[in-house]
Amino acid sequence: MRTSRNNAILACIAVLAATGTRGVAAQRYPDHPIRFVVGFSAGGNSDIVARLLGQKVSQYVGQPVIVDNRPGAASNIAAEIVAKAPPDGYTILLGSISLATNATLYTKLNYDALRDLAAVTQLSVNPYMLVIHPSLPVKNVKELIALAKAKPGYLSYASAGSGSGAHLFAELFRDMAGINIVHVPYKGSPPATTDVVSGHVPMQFDNVITALPLAKTGKLRPLAVTTVKRLSIAPDVPTIAETGVPDYNANSWFGVFAPASTPKDVIAKLHAEFVKALQTQELRERLLVLGNDPVGSTPEEYSKFFRAEVAKWASVIKKVGVKVD
Repeated sequence: MRTSRNNAILACIAVLAATGTRGVAAQRYPDHPIRFVVGFSAGGNSDIVARLLGQKVSQYVGQPVIVDNRPGAASNIAAEIVAKAPPDGYTILLGSISLATNATLYTKLNYDALRDLAAVTQLSVNPYMLVIHPSLPVKNVKELIALAKAKPGYLSYASAGSGSGAHLFAELFRDMAGINIVHVPYKGSPPATTDVVSGHVPMQFDNVITALPLAKTGKLRPLAVTTVKRLSIAPDVPTIAETGVPDYNANSWFGVFAPASTPKDVIAKLHAEFVKALQTQELRERLLVLGNDPVGSTPEEYSKFFRAEVAKWASVIKKVGVKVD
């Protein structure tokens, strides 16, 4: 009886000691460099966003925030690295809409984003724009839909590849508008945009930061933006929802994740520093120029948002039968 009691006491002491150790570790956090894993190549929008925020957060916490580019498999390589990393806050992920769509697009993943990752904060919303080649005889979304219905399969659209945000945004549009348009996948956004500008493909959903300059020079005609509200940088361009497809809403985004089971006080520390960075006027202006509208949500808000994104795009992918190459 005494032995059982002693064992119970020892177990309690062990639990308290472990809890205390985690608490002390969290109080010291961070005491060495933080690894910020990005699932895309250096030089792109995601990489630039990670580096801008990493530099600012590094100033606040007194430790380097080192961007580690691990491109490949639509960011699944990077996500798996973070999902399997020690839950101590020293390995974090720059998540994007790919993290939400990959959960359905790929049937065999070595991680579960909903189970293995903890939301820290949504960094930004990245709106897209529906653009067409100027030779196409339509002036707005309603006329585009009318043309597509009059000539099923006549219109085609370019995307950065099967399963990309641009592909899914177009498929959601096709489904909600009840039209038949043909997907032309490319290996990345630049070649897709090049062929739309040249007139080889008549339309495309593209990131606003890429599409807007081409629209302003007359190389492309902007029909609508994918957001619920019009954009401050393009106030004359209506939303898809107000010009032909009610309730349409589709955006890319960036956010920060840590491994699941990361202590709550470490998550809170990361959240506080990233939000502080997002609130600086200098950084906000630089993000807006890149087409990233800053957010800075709480971990709870971001977790709810992410789960909703996974469910939303799972429904779209299954309904329209999107498959990756």
